Amino acid sequence: MPTTKNNKSLGLLALAGLTAYESNADEEYMNESQMDHFRQILSAWRTQLREEVDRTVTHMKDDASNFPDPVDRAAQEEEFSLELRTRDRERKLIKKIEKTLKRIEDDDFGFCDSCGIEIGIKRLEARPTADLCIDCKTMAEIKEKQMQG
Repeated sequence: MPTTKNNKSLGLLALAGLTAYESNADEEYMNESQMDHFRQILSAWRTQLREEVDRTVTHMKDDASNFPDPVDRAAQEEEFSLELRTRDRERKLIKKIEKTLKRIEDDDFGFCDSCGIEIGIKRLEARPTADLCIDCKTMAEIKEKQMQG
């Protein structure tokens, strides 16, 4: 597998070292093979995010300097602030990944939380943490836009 620095530009399938899932016509949706496919994707994604967190901690420890120039100090503080915000979003994503892995273990993965239909393999490969089908997600986004005015 390529180094993690290069993984930032890779899709989730490539990150996990997998190819798109090819299902058979007579194959049951969310069978053990498909569950394992998504388990691998989610685990690789979680590992990559955790490595980024570790790298940030190391970077901030190593690069933390008390610059005498206020502009240099402000630039460093802004850089650290942006990095911490990114890591906070990733921390929330890790929680969502772990919740999704739990859903796989509980055999409650791949079906829309709103209407109960299949979310679909392709959609789940694009966003493995999806818990709504495309129609329900679209409706939720429309409602959200209407609420914002």
